Amino acid sequence: MPSQSPCVTLTQQLLSFNTINPPGNETACMDFLANWLKQQGFVVRQIEFSEQRSNLIAHLPGEKPGLPLAFTGHIDTVPLGNQPWQYDPFGSQTIDDRLYGRGSSDMKAAIAAFILACVACKTMIRTQSSGIVLILTGGEETGCDGVRALLGGSELPQVAALIVGEPTANYPVIGHKGALWLRATTQGKTAHGAMPELGINAIYLASDAINKIRHFSVGEAHPLMKHPTLNVGCIQGGLNINSVPDHTHFDVDIRTAPNLEHKRIRQRLAEELGNDVSLETLIDLPAVLTSNQHPWIQQVMARCQRLHQEPLQPRIVPYFTDASLLLAAIGHPPCIILGPGEPSQAHQTDEYCHISKLVDAQQLYQTLIEDWANNEAAADNH
Repeated sequence: MPSQSPCVTLTQQLLSFNTINPPGNETACMDFLANWLKQQGFVVRQIEFSEQRSNLIAHLPGEKPGLPLAFTGHIDTVPLGNQPWQYDPFGSQTIDDRLYGRGSSDMKAAIAAFILACVACKTMIRTQSSGIVLILTGGEETGCDGVRALLGGSELPQVAALIVGEPTANYPVIGHKGALWLRATTQGKTAHGAMPELGINAIYLASDAINKIRHFSVGEAHPLMKHPTLNVGCIQGGLNINSVPDHTHFDVDIRTAPNLEHKRIRQRLAEELGNDVSLETLIDLPAVLTSNQHPWIQQVMARCQRLHQEPLQPRIVPYFTDASLLLAAIGHPPCIILGPGEPSQAHQTDEYCHISKLVDAQQLYQTLIEDWANNEAAADNH
């Protein structure tokens, strides 16, 4: 039954590789996938972007003219966290309908599912379509580092549609918020803690700035993505208790929608904070949104409906994906976020993916590939 399916086996093989980021070390897992995909007839390119870190692009060519359908997923995972795990974080355990492991939901199960879907449809892809491309990346969890390394090179192909296998419990998602991460720095003047009047306290300056941020409006709400959000996630300042701190920095996480321009948000925030605070951009990832009226999106939604009792509605997710940077580089195709993982399990202790949803995802991906081969015009985004 499902627990013995090839999809579970391949997922467990991917989970067995420790790709916790940092440091990532995705290359060993990518080596395994490269060899596996070559044996299945894929044309494979592995691109290193740092020591023991790499991306992989695999192409199954088709005989029909036109741009290929693409799947993408990231191999790296977040750390295990401080809480002890009851189950093996490297994927050896399945209990009832759950496959446990760090990265099971986010998002190695999806990668196994879409790879095996492609293999199952191999003959159809070759003879009846314009081909399939798999874009497998490292470094996504720390800000899409792997994709960023591909930008400007010749490795990324132009594609006609993109499926991102991030965890959605097999619910089709048409977009996600953008992310603007800023580092705010205050500079003071050090002095002895017993004579603070001789110094300028950088922590106090940061505290004043954070108070302004708490009342800062990022911008107007979006019809689908609702209100943008802002959060101060960490702060560091001072060296010892008996000195006036002369340096403090804190990091600001802003999540946005397509109606908001990141450059303008940063400019407005800088004006609000004034000259005592300097801003540095850490991550600038645009929001992603495809019209739910697009013919290919509607076709995908129709195929997904059988897995859900309630009528499907246009939906977005708040987290970012590699699509933020990929879409512009691969020709701005329509994009759907669709994977078997549980969104609530991402980054959790004892993370798991439902085996039944993993098996459903493979079949769903196969159906989408078959639709693609039979009706490629539905994905025309021009």
